[in-house]
Amino acid sequence: MSKLPVVGGKELIKFLKSLGYEVVRQKGSHVRLRKETEFGTHNITIPYHDEIAKGTLNAILTDISKWNNISKEELIKKLKNKH
Repeated sequence: MSKLPVVGGKELIKFLKSLGYEVVRQKGSHVRLRKETEFGTHNITIPYHDEIAKGTLNAILTDISKWNNISKEELIKKLKNKH
């Protein structure tokens, strides 16, 4: 598996917007995004921190890959290219 990049909440939200997600709300330091997929409505919460913890980023990317039918490796590659 590819090594996870170091990203902040702002960068990750921008990346998810490029995948079709839209910001629904923000509560404190967490931002909620939503996207309609072929599997239904996907909601995900992103911490708006300077640096997202590796475990948290891993869980977010796993969830995104399942809902969007994109491999996690491909997501990591796209995220690194945006970085």
